[in-house]
Amino acid sequence: MSYDDTNIFAKLLRGEIPSHRVYEDDAVIAFMDVMPQGVGHTLVVPRAPSRNLLDADPATLAPLFAVTQKIAHAVKKAFAADGVTVMQFNEPASGQTVYHLHVHVVPRFEGVPLKPHTGGMEKPEVLAANAEKIKAALAG
Repeated sequence: MSYDDTNIFAKLLRGEIPSHRVYEDDAVIAFMDVMPQGVGHTLVVPRAPSRNLLDADPATLAPLFAVTQKIAHAVKKAFAADGVTVMQFNEPASGQTVYHLHVHVVPRFEGVPLKPHTGGMEKPEVLAANAEKIKAALAG
């Protein structure tokens, strides 16, 4: 299948829909997931149009995963997490629902299971507060 530039992340990248961004550079953005599986659930997305990992230009992957690592450190620090889960899905059978390459970064806490990703949307004020915590952790 080809890349569909009407997907929600493409619209977000163009500024057509709002997001709670925590990081951005020329190649990658990171923002809060509106249906988080846990506190601080962040998405890392390349600006380059890629449907998923299987069709991405290899040059897209280095900056994507460098920022993913940076965000993983920041969310662990920001939320005093015990660990971090990093997930990336490819095609419907894997659970991919948005067809723009993206990586989930979720702070994890001992004994606390992930919530379903199909749950309700988080309150904007909670997402904004969590974004500020991550930005502070990124700043040092």
